[in-house]
Amino acid sequence: MKVRNLVLSVSLACAALSGAVVPTAAMAQAKEQFFPVLVYRTGAYAPNGVPFANGYVDYLKLVNARGGINGVKVSFEECETGYATDKGVECYERLKGKGATVFQPLSTGITFALTEKAPADKIPLITAGYGRSESADGGVFKWNFPLAGTYWVAGDVIIQDIAKKEGGAANLKGKHIALVYHDSPFGKEAIPILQERAAMHGYKLSLLPVTHPGVEQKSTWLQIRRDRPDYVINWGWGVMNSTLLKEAQATGYPREKIYGVWWAGAEPDVKDVGMGAKGYNAITMQHGTEKGSDVVKEVLAKLHDKGQGTGPKEEVGDVLYMRGLFSAMFAVEGVRQAQEKFGKGKVVTAEQARWGYENLNLTQAKLDALGFKGVLRPVSTSCQDHMGANWARIHTWDGSKWQFSSDWYQADEQIIKPMVKAAADKYAAEKKLTRRAASDCGS
Repeated sequence: MKVRNLVLSVSLACAALSGAVVPTAAMAQAKEQFFPVLVYRTGAYAPNGVPFANGYVDYLKLVNARGGINGVKVSFEECETGYATDKGVECYERLKGKGATVFQPLSTGITFALTEKAPADKIPLITAGYGRSESADGGVFKWNFPLAGTYWVAGDVIIQDIAKKEGGAANLKGKHIALVYHDSPFGKEAIPILQERAAMHGYKLSLLPVTHPGVEQKSTWLQIRRDRPDYVINWGWGVMNSTLLKEAQATGYPREKIYGVWWAGAEPDVKDVGMGAKGYNAITMQHGTEKGSDVVKEVLAKLHDKGQGTGPKEEVGDVLYMRGLFSAMFAVEGVRQAQEKFGKGKVVTAEQARWGYENLNLTQAKLDALGFKGVLRPVSTSCQDHMGANWARIHTWDGSKWQFSSDWYQADEQIIKPMVKAAADKYAAEKKLTRRAASDCGS
């Protein structure tokens, strides 16, 4: 079946503005693996959404430049969501019937909505670094894959780094930590792990929601100036992040006492603040800015140097560009893994691809061969573990660039696993789902 009308007019316009090469109907032949690409190149979150989309699309192009997935070429179609849940669902409904392999919503709100739809449609969801934290439990969430980290991993590691700065977790007792969070499903995902850690260590946790899109934070920072918490955790996205840093600067709150989630630690978040953001910390999903990585060099040589790249050449290797790049790599490598079972050189179905994501085995050798040496650690999933890795680092803005400021941290599974199971069991009870046993995971 040919894939026709690959891009909506809005996507055409956006892609033209970004320099993206838009697939045509002729490119999407029946023997191509089709990847829908949900993006937000417009709206309040575009400064952060665009580099992610550029990296995602560039990796799919790179796969074709490498010869495809065991010879199977890929096709893709962008659909603009504007970071709105209703538009994301519309994109899903429009693209799911075109042979969609996997959806990556790039929004926790859209993820929540699609989690209800994907099982019936038998289409997997990859939510690398976002979405429902409890969806790491593959026994309940058969179709969700929060690969390489969830928000509970992020929150746990941030607290670990704060504890290290304080000379140990015992010294967190009596401290005051304020969570400034995007008042949405995304922002609220941080609360359970920070509350769990607060109960363990005896620190006070203040919850300070910020209304979308996050440009109005005056009252929040008046409260911070009054209470002077020991640390501020920023669970922001888009313009909320730069606004927060400017308010911190105006208030005189030390930027080195602020930690951002991994969606609040990229170039668009700090470039307009510059030296005013110096000292600001953010967790990373293993990677940081990776200009010197092998995969970036290959993208530049095979795509951008030939005028076939997506977006500005100078942004290749930036934080969010890399996030999009390896998110697409996860999507592709799940298909490659599925081909090992269902036939090399074949287009796999979404249901077969789901098996690939559940049996992903990205060893360090495989990652190095794909160009991600020094960028990512191994990711290995199973029937029960749909996350596959729980490592992260901290990087810090030095006024002009991001620099790693910590070694590797591993999230504390003794804390997180019981939380994941309890939340997954609650979801299963609400939705009247039966938990899969390990013996039921052969298909």
